[in-house]
Amino acid sequence: MQMFSSSKKLLAAFSFLILTFQAVITPTYADAPRHALSLFGDPKYEQGFAHFDYVNPDAPKGGEVREAAYGSFDSFNPYILKGTPAQGLGLIYDTLTASSLDEPGTQYALLAKSMAHPDDFASVTFTLDERARFHDGVSVKAADVVWSFKTLTSNHPFYRAYYADVDSVEAISERVVKFTFRKSGNRELPQIVGQLVVLPKHYWAGEGKDIQKTTLEPPVGSGPYIIDTFETGRYVTYRRNPDYWAKDLNVSVGKYNFARVRYDYFGDFTVAFEAFKAGNLQFRDENNSKNWATGYDVPAAKDGRMTLEMPANGSVQGMQGFIFNTRKNKFKDLKLRQAFNHAYDFEWANNTLFYGQYVRTGSYFDNSELAATGLPSPAELQLLSPLHDQLPASVFTQAYRNPENPDPNALRQNLRKAKKLLEEAGWNVTNGKLQKNGEILEVEFLLVQPAFERIVAPFIRNLEKLGVTANIRTIDPTQYQNRVMDYDFDIIVHSFGQSLSPGNEQRNYWSAENADRPGGRNLIGIKNPAIDKLVEHIIFAPNRATQITATRALDRVLLAHHFVVPHWHIPTHRLAYWHNISRPDNLPLYSHGFPSIWWANEDKPK
Repeated sequence: MQMFSSSKKLLAAFSFLILTFQAVITPTYADAPRHALSLFGDPKYEQGFAHFDYVNPDAPKGGEVREAAYGSFDSFNPYILKGTPAQGLGLIYDTLTASSLDEPGTQYALLAKSMAHPDDFASVTFTLDERARFHDGVSVKAADVVWSFKTLTSNHPFYRAYYADVDSVEAISERVVKFTFRKSGNRELPQIVGQLVVLPKHYWAGEGKDIQKTTLEPPVGSGPYIIDTFETGRYVTYRRNPDYWAKDLNVSVGKYNFARVRYDYFGDFTVAFEAFKAGNLQFRDENNSKNWATGYDVPAAKDGRMTLEMPANGSVQGMQGFIFNTRKNKFKDLKLRQAFNHAYDFEWANNTLFYGQYVRTGSYFDNSELAATGLPSPAELQLLSPLHDQLPASVFTQAYRNPENPDPNALRQNLRKAKKLLEEAGWNVTNGKLQKNGEILEVEFLLVQPAFERIVAPFIRNLEKLGVTANIRTIDPTQYQNRVMDYDFDIIVHSFGQSLSPGNEQRNYWSAENADRPGGRNLIGIKNPAIDKLVEHIIFAPNRATQITATRALDRVLLAHHFVVPHWHIPTHRLAYWHNISRPDNLPLYSHGFPSIWWANEDKPK
């Protein structure tokens, strides 16, 4: 709702990455088996590497770490449409490949000891590691991969959309599996397939098992942890599997150091914060600026028992904002949505509520070379011009810029602009209420974090000056998840996570085919053929330069539609943790890596 040790170092890192990405060309694989797949040239780590650079290979094993989870859970099956899976279930499963946290767009061998694809990216073949085992000792086979893929894509709309370009999957032999794609040229698809979670067919095909239903029976996986103890609605503990098949694999060295990882459940974010300060939780990735500025004035932070730090976060800053549900008639006009942005006073919020910690987000790919700037480039126009009649005119004539309110007079000017936009959209104030064709504009901000109430309330006061009738409704996490999955909301706070290599996930976010699927990620409800075409240009970009151009074009089109009132971002993490856990000296650029690369200091008092 999806942060600087040195701003100069961060800028230098990004400059280096940008120059590197622009210079490289995707290497030729020619179906040769490889230990890694990379979208940006050769992978950083060569065949037979010992471990990732960012881990501590000598990290001690043992101890327990606790962090917060919210709401409740009723299932250890995360592949369901109805129900609430427990936090941390990714710890019990392995995927075909594993990501590197210090380089973008690269996957290394995990369940698959090697992978290969032809130059045209028309398929990918994985050869499974003969050592790979599920928790019950049964070997992981190609039949498990095939069953997992077919089951997940048949039963869940997310997987069906994410793997829509996979035409077929077949077991070539007991340990070799091949995925054939509907189209060639999708450079990212081999890696996306590599992210597939492999489930044990023999377990889920057993008597009384149904992968479409909730269950509190701990399932069989193949990952580094096993579900140990739990109490529904209170906590779940994962125990490190001493027989984990990949514990000595190079992608695992220095990782999975905690003997137990426990998630304690809280119904309230404030209570969870107090639990952390009391030492009942060991780690917190702070997302509340007020807490960060004033909430950690406690003895433990002063005497060294608690560490507060802001390591650099090199990830692309995706769009977080107040998002409109355009399935509702009242939000279909972009001028109305644009008017809401003119009524939002970010500068006041940043100075008064956020202690000046943020900058306003002005792109769906902020803090990266993928963000649109200025007017469209000639290369972008080659993509945008054929879509001219399907796009707002501002795409071609105006560079997107959020309204600014450096002083109260600027806010008054912006509210006047908002009023004019509303009138152009057919909304006028009658008896103090904004109306159109007899319909009063009533808006509900649906929240799950009470901390956002202090941010929304001033926004509502500005909207009321325009005649908008607005209210806040804050509900528990389970209710919130169900309402969002059913698209039962007006406006919510949401973020669209991005990477330096955008691809198939863009379909999930913006494509018309995902607008009405229950549980989908096109929460805005976008149905625009021009946006669909730009997404396909990104997915099938033949090289990095074309991918950048297509992404910038998509970015400016999304911005011109005013689907969100943009929020803010900060290019660092804000980490707070107690002295009885430790991290590597050099955190990777793209993640803080908790809990996988951290460890317990058992010799220190709790």
